[in-house]
Amino acid sequence: MNVPLVLTQFLDRAVSLYGEKEAVYCGERSFTYRQLGERVNKLAHGLKELGVNKNDRIAYLAPNSVEMLEGFYGVFLLGGVMVPLNIRLKPEDYLFILNHSKSKVLFVDQELYDLILPIKEKLETVETIIVHYKDDGTKEIGYDEWLASKEGKAFPREELHEDDICSLLYTSGTTGHPKGVMLTHRNNYIHALTTMHHLRVSDQDVLLHILPMFHVNGWGSPFYYTANGSTQICLRKATPEEIFKAVGKFKASVMHMAPTVLNSLLQYYEQNIPQINHKVRVVIAGSAPPPAFVTRVERELGWEFIQVYGMTESSPLSTISTIRSHLSDLPLNDQYRLKAKAGVSMIGCDVRVINDSGQEVEKNGKEIGEVVTRSNGVMKGYWKNPEATMETIRNGWLHTGDMATVDSYGTIDIVDRKKDIIISGGENISSIEVEGVLYEHPSVLEAAVIAVPHEKWGETPHAFVVVRSGHSVEEKDLISFSREKLAHFKAVTGVTFVKELPKTASGKIQKVHLRNDYWESYGKSGRFVN
Repeated sequence: MNVPLVLTQFLDRAVSLYGEKEAVYCGERSFTYRQLGERVNKLAHGLKELGVNKNDRIAYLAPNSVEMLEGFYGVFLLGGVMVPLNIRLKPEDYLFILNHSKSKVLFVDQELYDLILPIKEKLETVETIIVHYKDDGTKEIGYDEWLASKEGKAFPREELHEDDICSLLYTSGTTGHPKGVMLTHRNNYIHALTTMHHLRVSDQDVLLHILPMFHVNGWGSPFYYTANGSTQICLRKATPEEIFKAVGKFKASVMHMAPTVLNSLLQYYEQNIPQINHKVRVVIAGSAPPPAFVTRVERELGWEFIQVYGMTESSPLSTISTIRSHLSDLPLNDQYRLKAKAGVSMIGCDVRVINDSGQEVEKNGKEIGEVVTRSNGVMKGYWKNPEATMETIRNGWLHTGDMATVDSYGTIDIVDRKKDIIISGGENISSIEVEGVLYEHPSVLEAAVIAVPHEKWGETPHAFVVVRSGHSVEEKDLISFSREKLAHFKAVTGVTFVKELPKTASGKIQKVHLRNDYWESYGKSGRFVN
């Protein structure tokens, strides 16, 4: 028997087995799984009335909310394709994505509607705009009133195939336009089965949605937590104060976030020491965290730290850093260092680190190679971009562009993006390693390290640092500190103090902006800064 692996099965299961259980809390509202199922049917009926057919693209520009969550399943009932939009882009970016994807309907949050107004008349395929939380100043259709007018009975579904595209996710382009990653039902379904196992997801879980759902489908979380009948909490604004409030109020047991968000929670905890007396696990990805973060999370907060790794093109998660049973006798500090690494392949994923000759690197924790992966989660390709698809998927392997080492335990450790590796005097330097040392300094709140030009060595590490409130530190102090902790050629040779670091909506530090700004100023001055 061959039953298609389609995502609508996940909500069907939750409605059948957990119909009267609270499914979603969003602000002051809450919905059971039965009510969520009814809202999803209403959404599908409404979309059908608007002329949406199978394979049509439906775009969402919204923060984490019940409206965003039910969008995934409502769109799928028609065989439509979900196009989640990053809420921190510029109007011109939305114009490109909406036209490039040929989206037919756009759902937009009232708070974000002003980002659409400047480009509304240039939209080529969007026929209808529907506004979540509509106020009187918006002429578009209001979501609540529109949804209330639709039937909640079962929608006559389109036949779905597991290789049908379910979502089109536009990656942040550092140069040129972003690329649309095509993920299929099969991609996300098998990813969900794998991930729910490794993250130990169950119907006892309460997920606090912190990672934006537009960010590669919130790492697929609307799928595997729904499938398990977990309760889900939507935070429209994920500030440290609101996160801790929600963890305490709803007894949240699991959260997904970037290291920078975790850092903000640690800083808030230092000042306020909120009492959380139940078990919590935090799942971290986006960039490699310093080992000090693991220590603080597990010792100070008493939470379980789980590092994962992946990318949009692989649905996204491919590795996990939980300690394997035969390594549980290692000293705690060694375990913390292992937990800070990308980890080992998840079930169903073949993740390797290869050198320029295509051979796997030695398991010595030193030889650097590129991470490649092969799994059922790897994308179908880039939307209308076969050249980029062939460049990224070669000989059956997805080339990630991430550089890593493998230690004697077989644990993968991401050392940098290819473009972020610093080559000084012919030696490769991991900016992530240098950042990890800077985070050990008591005055450093946040740090990002990039390559800058040097007359003698070609490139050297330069740090951008946010200083902790109430602390002061000078450039020479951090240079000296890094030289004490690192081989001298790896130490920073300069420091720029900033009030904040540029970040994506998911909290990942955008080094490309720091690098571009620095090199632009260098080009104008015509001199080496260090």
